[in-house]
Amino acid sequence: MLPERMDRSQVFFGTQETLDKADHEYWEHASDEEKLETITYLRECFYGESATTGRLQRVYTVSKLK
Repeated sequence: MLPERMDRSQVFFGTQETLDKADHEYWEHASDEEKLETITYLRECFYGESATTGRLQRVYTVSKLK
């Protein structure tokens, strides 16, 4: 799982372009498991724990045909 606190021992300064490039390189070399853990963590942060442990909601739509 992801750490609870940010590691402040490393601080990066640079332009937005260089920081974006560093992020891209990091995620390009990250393992599939690490990417999935991060997506799950972000989903829980934004939508709550039920977004990852709950079931998908079923939605029925009835349309009239012409």
